[in-house]
Amino acid sequence: MDYKVSIGLEVHVQLRTKSKIFCGCPNDFGGEPNTHVCPVCLGYPGSLPVINEEAIRLTVMAGLMIGSRISEYSKFDRKNYFYPDMPKNYQISQYDKPLCVGGSVEIEVEGRKKTIGITRIHLEEDVGKNTHFENSSGIDFNRAGTPLMEIVSEPDMTSADEAMAFLLVLKQILLYGGISDCNLEQGNMRCDVNCSVRPETQVELGVKTEIKNMNTFKGVHKALSYEIRRQIAEVEKGGRIVQETRRWDPDAGVTLGMRSKEYAHDYRYFPEPDLMPVVPAREQVEQWRRQLPELPVHRRERLVKDYGIPDYDAGVLVADKALADFYESTAKLSGNAKAASNWVMTDMLRCLSEKGLEPAQCKVTAEALASLIKLVDGKMLNMPSAREVFATLFERGGDPAAIMKEKGLVQVSDTGALEEMADKAIADNPKSVADFKAGKAAALQFLVGQVMRLSKGKANPQMVGEMLRKKLGG
Repeated sequence: MDYKVSIGLEVHVQLRTKSKIFCGCPNDFGGEPNTHVCPVCLGYPGSLPVINEEAIRLTVMAGLMIGSRISEYSKFDRKNYFYPDMPKNYQISQYDKPLCVGGSVEIEVEGRKKTIGITRIHLEEDVGKNTHFENSSGIDFNRAGTPLMEIVSEPDMTSADEAMAFLLVLKQILLYGGISDCNLEQGNMRCDVNCSVRPETQVELGVKTEIKNMNTFKGVHKALSYEIRRQIAEVEKGGRIVQETRRWDPDAGVTLGMRSKEYAHDYRYFPEPDLMPVVPAREQVEQWRRQLPELPVHRRERLVKDYGIPDYDAGVLVADKALADFYESTAKLSGNAKAASNWVMTDMLRCLSEKGLEPAQCKVTAEALASLIKLVDGKMLNMPSAREVFATLFERGGDPAAIMKEKGLVQVSDTGALEEMADKAIADNPKSVADFKAGKAAALQFLVGQVMRLSKGKANPQMVGEMLRKKLGG
């Protein structure tokens, strides 16, 4: 029997604000435990929350970027539950009146495009962090009160690959909008995964399970792949899927049951009495709409159109906003968009990967790479020497022309000097000369290599090739 899979994600995103959502404590990662706290985020009796306007703006901006309807009236609610990392024993969140309703995210998997619906985006406060030791546990409330946006998708995804693609596209959008740092290692972006299976002839959705607190995209993919197989196997042997919350054990490669899944009424939601409803002025929302950045999908299309680079190149470049910004600056300054794409896609990404760096941490500036491209285009440097200059630029930065002179890498384009080296290569390699005249094209490349060796890598290979071909009558 064939089965249909339905997957929905609840993505929790910490917002890029200077202070927490309901108090003035700094919204900074790290710090000594329990130092970024105050009576408000610790839930002391008598303390009153005050909403962070920037958190509202960033949530609305996120909604606008994915086509959500911005609510003219939204409110905050108390979600009641007891966990040791929630100092008030309730969480200020949103329930029936969220800030953003609807919207969609377009993904592409194996060349097929698909639209994933968004149910809602609501705003809430994050909880603290538990750390478990051998014989005890500690709680750090520095994170408690961090503004947290929850993006809830429709159950439109049907595979682990689609879920991974959704998370990657969503991360791109949020980074482009400056909504969040989306640093998974710091917990800026986490998600809960809802998954169900059903026979393909069944219309209604199957019983879902929820996998909590996934903080890596690869983990989401592996957990879903396992959970789909587990549910299908359970149904096929006549078992019953129970609605429950599970956790992913990366070491064992399995999901494990934690507790039965709570329903909305279990949380006893009621309006937060200490906060006024949020009623954004229409003029304010339109002003924020005018500030929206270019979406990654639109930027990809524009790079192909404006710079004439392949769609694949454009897709790689726009995956990281800083990388795309770097490329566009380099392309404009150098006047050679394709060369800029080649350098960024190959040498730069390779070096960044080897060093474990982000594009923003690279010492190579757009101005420097553009100058290097101009040196190659102006036949001052050949490609092997240019790569040597780039390696130095990557390590310490600087001016490509100065590095070229420092290393003595100025390309030999003097016809007289090249003539002497070409004649020597021909005289020293009669067999290769004979092979070329017999129609073996590879022999010419060998002779070019000999001239490059004689020039210590400084010769212009194009000039050398043309000169040898002319001398040999090819």
